[in-house]
Amino acid sequence: MAIYFNEENKHFYLEGKDISYIFRINRIGFAEHLYFGSRIGREDMTYMEQVGSGAAYVQMPNERNQCYSFYNPELCFYGTGDYREPTFSVKNPLGDRLCRLHYTGHDIVEEKPKIKSMPSLSGAQTLILHLQDELSLFAADLYYTVYEEYPIIARRIVYKNNSQNNLILDRAYSFALALPNKEFDILTLCGAWAHERQMQYANMHRGIVSIDSKRCSSSSILNPFIAAVSKGANDEYGEVFAVNLVYSSSFVLKSERNADGKGMLLGGINDFDFEWHLAPGDELETPEAVIAYSNEGLGKMSRAYHDVYRDHLINPRYVKSNRPIVINNWEGTYFNFNSEKLIEMAKAVKGLGIDTFVLDDGWFGHRDDDSSSLGDWFVYEKKLPGGLKPVIDAVHENGMKFGLWFEPEMISEDSELFRAHPDFAIGVPGRDRCKSRRQYMLDLTRADVRDHIVNTVNKVLSENEIDYVKWDYNRNVSDNYSLSLPPERQKEFAHRYVLGVYDICERIVNANPDIFFEGCAGGGARFDPAMLYYFPQIWTSDDTDAEERTKIQYGTSICYPLSTMSCHVSAIPNHQSRRSCSMKTRAAVAHLGATGYELDPTLFTDEEKELVKEQIKAYKEFSHLILTCDLYRTENPFEGNFFGFNLVSKDKSEAVFTCYRRHHGEELVKFVYARGLDPEKKYYIPERDVTLSGATIMNAGLEPYFPHHDFATDIIHFKEVK
Repeated sequence: MAIYFNEENKHFYLEGKDISYIFRINRIGFAEHLYFGSRIGREDMTYMEQVGSGAAYVQMPNERNQCYSFYNPELCFYGTGDYREPTFSVKNPLGDRLCRLHYTGHDIVEEKPKIKSMPSLSGAQTLILHLQDELSLFAADLYYTVYEEYPIIARRIVYKNNSQNNLILDRAYSFALALPNKEFDILTLCGAWAHERQMQYANMHRGIVSIDSKRCSSSSILNPFIAAVSKGANDEYGEVFAVNLVYSSSFVLKSERNADGKGMLLGGINDFDFEWHLAPGDELETPEAVIAYSNEGLGKMSRAYHDVYRDHLINPRYVKSNRPIVINNWEGTYFNFNSEKLIEMAKAVKGLGIDTFVLDDGWFGHRDDDSSSLGDWFVYEKKLPGGLKPVIDAVHENGMKFGLWFEPEMISEDSELFRAHPDFAIGVPGRDRCKSRRQYMLDLTRADVRDHIVNTVNKVLSENEIDYVKWDYNRNVSDNYSLSLPPERQKEFAHRYVLGVYDICERIVNANPDIFFEGCAGGGARFDPAMLYYFPQIWTSDDTDAEERTKIQYGTSICYPLSTMSCHVSAIPNHQSRRSCSMKTRAAVAHLGATGYELDPTLFTDEEKELVKEQIKAYKEFSHLILTCDLYRTENPFEGNFFGFNLVSKDKSEAVFTCYRRHHGEELVKFVYARGLDPEKKYYIPERDVTLSGATIMNAGLEPYFPHHDFATDIIHFKEVK
């Protein structure tokens, strides 16, 4: 049993792999946090009660005429003497914002309930804690799902109006997580376009450390992830409390520490420019927060996220299936292509091992650059006479499947759709709309707009033999306003927009179960767990430079499995950085994910064709590890000259270790220490023609054989000797 309730002392014990999460219903009926961390026994934790200083905190009255001072809540209320950030804020009919949510009961269910309108993890045993304010009848149901296989707890809150009055929420977070009184740093994943998910640390000081997005997307600027890590923690050592939000719109995540050292993490839907109206009987479901604990550093935390996402989030049809190995024409041609050029590219890769040809932007409307035609999902006959069929047939004749690019959420001013329905574009009547990438966005809060998108995209997919879709999203929302919402509900826009995104994904992805969908957002600007629910892999970044990708892919792996990262070998000089790396290095880094090539293969020399053929053959031999491995990060490119990923099979019978050196001349002799092997097993290392124990490999180390140039790689294989 993962969840246990002690009726006598009103303690709840939530027990996952290696972890305990304990809280109680205290003597005045509030849910009070007691412990979260390494697994402990089901003991009476009343001694953990902390009343604080009577001079510093007010006392809360209750129906029993008792007083109770400051405590660690499972969610924080405003106006009760807890001066920390409240988990929610509700406007009552009298105009006050006071609320005291007392325990009214709980349920323990064996199958995790789904969120009705948003992605969430699947799972098993779940606690639903029922709380309600006795005066206003505003209520909250707190959901806790426990995973016995992982040190993971999934949390969310459903806010309810059980009264006969209209209520307004202007904050609706998903969780509050109390932390022990220890010194922590805060880890977040920051970035920009082509510079996504860079590791960023800040001291968890007294006060608030906050990250957020106001873009109606999770964004490349700050990923919806936050972790409190003990001072000096690294991939192998230290304590980690982490939260990853299953949400793709404007979010906020915070750490807060008050004067007496108590800390917490909290967050959810961004409360900036947010309100939600609750009529009598209405409820609001918040996005799920996936909470991980590790007492063995960031590595154990990451492996927990990778496992739970592979087992309980990503489409089971594709999660452990071989990923398409693609040739994408974008960086090879950009908009400058026609049927003949595409067919030449398909012929050029025949026999190399590439199995999917993806036609990117520019095939529709009259699109010759990024200024027109978004929304016009019909074939550009000037480029593709006879439609897509001649190209698709040629791709099939050359032994490959066919993929196609869409940007369904967007509209161009120069498009037939905009001329017919300018009101479909997001904007405030009477104001000029803001453009980004010379395009507008469709108002997905509207059912008629969503219906149009679904019908037009599904029409293209049903009329053509398409096996793969790249779903792009190249700008963020501005001019937040919907013609479908009354003035008093315009602050619901950001959340309603993403509910619209999920709706069209449900209706397009589910209507085409045999098509493999890849997500993209101008690169990795919407790389979050909610999108992974629909897209088994996401284009990790528009920056395809191998050197930059070591940091981008390292940071992405903090939360997300290697199989979710779409990574391509591109031409040199690289189109983003102008850097030149060898084909060997570009492939070694790109093969640490769902791989492909993005260049013009008609320019390959015979030698390059043979090299690509050998690279793909080698990739296929270990690609099962990309799908299922335990990842051990050994060299951090944010901290030094090297990068190292060791991909270890679950049974520890094999591993592939990719080593990378940025600059030749720094540390000419370098030893690396593969982690995650079985110390008792013997492993054959073909690159060294030697058999060693796991203990020797991990402790004595190996010297990578780097070529004598910058941006060099070495790949080392370990195979158990029976």
